Amino acid sequence: MRTALSKEAIVQAALDVLDDQGMDGVTVRAVAQRLGVKAPALYWHVKNKQELLDEMATEIWRRATEEMLTLAAQPNWRERLRAYATIVRRALLSHRDGAKAFSGTYLTDSALLQQQESMLAEMIDAGFTLENAIRAYSLIYSFTVGFSIEEQAAIESSDDRYSLRRRAQRLDARHPLTLESGPLIFGDAAARFTDLVEVLVESIARMRAA
Repeated sequence: MRTALSKEAIVQAALDVLDDQGMDGVTVRAVAQRLGVKAPALYWHVKNKQELLDEMATEIWRRATEEMLTLAAQPNWRERLRAYATIVRRALLSHRDGAKAFSGTYLTDSALLQQQESMLAEMIDAGFTLENAIRAYSLIYSFTVGFSIEEQAAIESSDDRYSLRRRAQRLDARHPLTLESGPLIFGDAAARFTDLVEVLVESIARMRAA
């Protein structure tokens, strides 16, 4: 059935293709087929694959931002940064290859940029300079995107190359520390993420009123 064309319909179809086929399957042609139209029909809304990815990333970020805005004011800046990291990771993991598709894109909706104002103001009220508030969010953001890319690569691998069993087979008694580190590096991803975010938060604390 032919779907009425709009930017919103195109973006949703692109996210559906991403979920079904992964990053490599996302093309203007594939999205057009999903919508029951020819590829040139999409060029009124997106000129090429990069613009399509930009719109997809904007929609992912819009949903994450909406969740952030529904949060009650956090009791302190640490809780705000922890919540930010958790919500961004959840948004990226909500789609197959979501973190990879999001990385390196451009947000097309200016309203999303404007909504950062209150987040920065909270940090300044807590004793951070604007520069250090940006550094804090940049650290959390960059870590979360990178962690999520690696996490999804392991989750979506078609074989056991990331398994602890296979890793152990490649080592021997001459590498006891490397062998023991396996569960710490490749164990519970959610627990490891939370732990590393906490390390970042405590490091960011040293920027406060510095």
